[in-house]
Amino acid sequence: MDEATQPVYRRVLLKIGGESLAADETGFGIDHGALEILAGEIMEARNLGVEIAIVIGGGNIFRGAAASGLGMERVTGDYMGMLATVINSLALQNSLERMGIPTRVQTALEIQKVAEQYIRRRAIRHLEKGRIVIFASGTGNPYFTTDTAASLRAIEIEADVIFKATKVDGVYSADPMKDPNAVKYDRLSYLEILEKGLKVMDSTSVSLCMDNKLPMVIFNIRGKGNIKRVILGEHLGTRVGAKI
Repeated sequence: MDEATQPVYRRVLLKIGGESLAADETGFGIDHGALEILAGEIMEARNLGVEIAIVIGGGNIFRGAAASGLGMERVTGDYMGMLATVINSLALQNSLERMGIPTRVQTALEIQKVAEQYIRRRAIRHLEKGRIVIFASGTGNPYFTTDTAASLRAIEIEADVIFKATKVDGVYSADPMKDPNAVKYDRLSYLEILEKGLKVMDSTSVSLCMDNKLPMVIFNIRGKGNIKRVILGEHLGTRVGAKI
């Protein structure tokens, strides 16, 4: 492998929003085309020899935080959201394995007939054997987001970095889809995210990364080849934390 195609990371955690599995125009459900494109992008990245773990949200199916608006108890809504992430994880696993990539889904909730129970050492062993590991159902606790789950799992498996895949090409001072004057940040510190109230990841997940010096890269998942490019060290999106 020549220097131009040499990955700069050994083990990464990719955080994907559930909306990435949906058709662009709806943001809901699972679109076969979007799923296949995402799986293909992950396959290209894995072929570089990098160990890849994934945390995927469930917002394309159900958001626990929105349950109160339906008159539902928050805890119940959060568990429903966790189950939505299991559905997405199984869908992505199916697409990856159809491409010949060995994949394991580990869930924080006990669902023996569907996925493995999350066990840290087993997850690391899967990664060492070249399998992609998808962590489902968040942390297994209500009131915690999949962003927090991503930070927690990344720390537990000793990942080198978190890749936060979004619909925009980095972190902005405001929503660039609504504010034409929004300014994109090239680099940020953890404290800047917290002090400015930037919508990167929730404050708990950012604090976990800060305490453990775990860097983040926030980039656009829709760009072709972007996962592979950030693994190769190309400066896409916004970089947070350690100098990477």
